[in-house]
Amino acid sequence: MLNWVNQFNICCFLDNNGYQSTHHSIECLLGAGARHSISASSGTAFARLKEFGDAHHDWIFGHLGYDLKNETENDRSSNSDHIKFPDLFFFVPEIVIELTADVIRIGTFDQDATEIFDAIGATDYPTRNSNEGNAHTEILQRYTRAEYIETINQLKRHILRGDCYEINFCQEFYVEDILVDPLLLFQKLLETSPNPFAAYYKIDDKFLICASPERYLKKTGLRVVSQPIKGTLKRDQRPGPSGGSTSDSIKTQELKGSEKDRSENVMVVDLVRNDLSKICVEGSVQVEELFNVYTFPQVYQMISTITGELPEATDWMAIIQATFPMGSMTGAPKRKVLDLIERYERTKRGIFSGAVGYISPDKDFDFNVVIRSMMYNATERYLALPAGSGITFYSDPEAEYEECLVKLAAIRSILQD
Repeated sequence: MLNWVNQFNICCFLDNNGYQSTHHSIECLLGAGARHSISASSGTAFARLKEFGDAHHDWIFGHLGYDLKNETENDRSSNSDHIKFPDLFFFVPEIVIELTADVIRIGTFDQDATEIFDAIGATDYPTRNSNEGNAHTEILQRYTRAEYIETINQLKRHILRGDCYEINFCQEFYVEDILVDPLLLFQKLLETSPNPFAAYYKIDDKFLICASPERYLKKTGLRVVSQPIKGTLKRDQRPGPSGGSTSDSIKTQELKGSEKDRSENVMVVDLVRNDLSKICVEGSVQVEELFNVYTFPQVYQMISTITGELPEATDWMAIIQATFPMGSMTGAPKRKVLDLIERYERTKRGIFSGAVGYISPDKDFDFNVVIRSMMYNATERYLALPAGSGITFYSDPEAEYEECLVKLAAIRSILQD
């Protein structure tokens, strides 16, 4: 299916990778081709998306770029942008394919669903090496190790002064003048790191190759769910006698007991509760799970789940505007840390730490957090590999640097394979 969809200039493939939870119902969802689309810069982007969504009672796929913060929080962005995704892009697909546990549904405006199904089955699987010539690719970075550590120390001084409590700080790793096949990179990434909010997203010459484990926000009827991640620990992947890691249970308890990670997590939980309280029924916002540790192929992640109930006739766009950008990629208090992020980071985040997902015909939606990702501008032959971590008073700058490398490990391995 992926090989078939790549023929379209615009497409979005969302993959749950078989993860089971009460908040997952669709295994894969794909939008191919653009019947209608909207591209907008921060300023009036949300109002334009609202008009677009209200005009099209159909499936809509697309992304919210991080720099929409300038609209929701009256902020600014002045750093350089090398990938150049628009701040906001959504499209009504020509073809929608939905896979659940026991059924495949194909929706189309004017094509035959059987012919589409047959065409997908007939598409050849490419055999070429997507990384030929890239084995010795030099991955550059915007900070030296020493510069990064000094920046973290400066951020900790802001925390000590009371400017903020926690801040998500990101650095960009990147490769210049590189030719890659984004689709095969995505397929390799999922083999290495099959996470529940993966996405392959293409807008002409711009590609997102995403293996995110994190949900930003889901709306189902009058219920909303957010599942922020704060707390990461490298996984020991040596197989144990039962087939799992020899130290899964030990490491899970280590992460659960980490004062630094728990402080990060509880701060973002409070921030999400505050955001949801702006639009949910009073008293309905609940922490469904707190400090739960999930095991992924490369890492353990501490995830909390916050839910809330919406008043009748709540405007779907108001929900997004009240909660974006997500707390796990900003910090607390949100407005202040946005200023600090702009001051200390050296490139625009763009689509990174934004969200990719879908809006259903009845205006339910589900969006991931764009992390553990590669962004590729094929025209510029520029590949971005950002990574970040949450900084608190308890942060060890050396450990934060190593956490960025851990998060980058799967991407680095498939790029240089």
